[in-house]
Amino acid sequence: MTKTIFSLTVACLTTAHLLAADWPQFRGPHGNGVSDETDAPATLDAAKSIAWAVELPGRGLSSPIAIGDRVFITSASGPRQERLHVFCFNAKDGSKRWERQFWATGRTMTQSKTCVAAPTPVSDGRRIFAQFSSNDLICLDLDGNLLWLRGLTRDYPNASNSIGLSSSPVVVGDTLVVQVETDCDSFVAGIDVATGVNRWKAERPRNRNWSSPVVFADKPGRQVVAIQGLGGMITLLPATGETVWNRTDESANISSPTPGDGVLYISSRALVALQADSESHTPKELWRNHLITPGTSSPLVLGDRVFTLAGAGKLSCGKTSTGERLWTLQLKGPFSSSLVAAGGKLYAGNEKGIVFIVDITKPQGEIVSQLDLGQTILCTPAIAHGALYIRSDGKLWKLVKP
Repeated sequence: MTKTIFSLTVACLTTAHLLAADWPQFRGPHGNGVSDETDAPATLDAAKSIAWAVELPGRGLSSPIAIGDRVFITSASGPRQERLHVFCFNAKDGSKRWERQFWATGRTMTQSKTCVAAPTPVSDGRRIFAQFSSNDLICLDLDGNLLWLRGLTRDYPNASNSIGLSSSPVVVGDTLVVQVETDCDSFVAGIDVATGVNRWKAERPRNRNWSSPVVFADKPGRQVVAIQGLGGMITLLPATGETVWNRTDESANISSPTPGDGVLYISSRALVALQADSESHTPKELWRNHLITPGTSSPLVLGDRVFTLAGAGKLSCGKTSTGERLWTLQLKGPFSSSLVAAGGKLYAGNEKGIVFIVDITKPQGEIVSQLDLGQTILCTPAIAHGALYIRSDGKLWKLVKP
């Protein structure tokens, strides 16, 4: 293990802490796509809403994250996507604060739609953890100083494939949870945030998977990490890796599980609502509805409503209590990214580059704004400090109120 971890002795870490308006990980502070922001854009205007747009090298499907006045994102460039980039931009004007580059140590082959910089980085408010499809895992402080770097392929050489990985890591306390599932070798691991060393490692079924783990309160006072894939869904205690739930029914391998109020929503040939069962290690299925099954987009839960987006653009709204479909609204597709929400509005970007805002306070939902950015959007947006951050094929955009 010591040969595969490059650690730097760090005198101290920054003292920054996560703020309520930060967006520290894939699908936001709660892992469900919802921001607590009340000042996010309600409409968009081509002449007034683009605060800035910065060029990014190579390719990337990772979403931006925002900590305080800094926006972080990853990219991969080079003939074989072997050059890995981590960027930090000033949120105010888009100027580059710093950039760090690394060489990939693992396989960089991917399916043509995805790329090496597919996983979204995550922050605990003091550090940035960036994972790449090459199974390189990098830890930096907020000023870009390298704390440790780990090439997981050197420890687990069969945990790779030729179509790419895109699962985004999560942080729970002092444990970073990474999900690596392939046709050859599959596992989920809890990694010490300070050192990069394994705290625990659990085997997973050998199946390709792009779903990301999510932190979930399955009962008052306890957080678990939900892991979803073709081999089923489990929840684990983040400190030890001990299995809490074990549901063997096949689940989606692209969309990710979504936490609600004590309920977990997953795609499993239908949208399914699961709740802890005190008498069993298998969760209780509350309901399922194939009429509101999402595509690659992950479900979004807001209050007593659950929202899903199909690949062709059908937006569905259902009751969290019963799964009953309340309404549908057709958006112009196709869509690969997941929904995000703030202040009674849903935000979505389609593959043609059009950003939609949907007012979900309306009885049947209503498209209130569209903005064409002119570049393919495959990545899930971020909402932070009154702005919408979107990554297109070649740029990172900050969108604000007109």
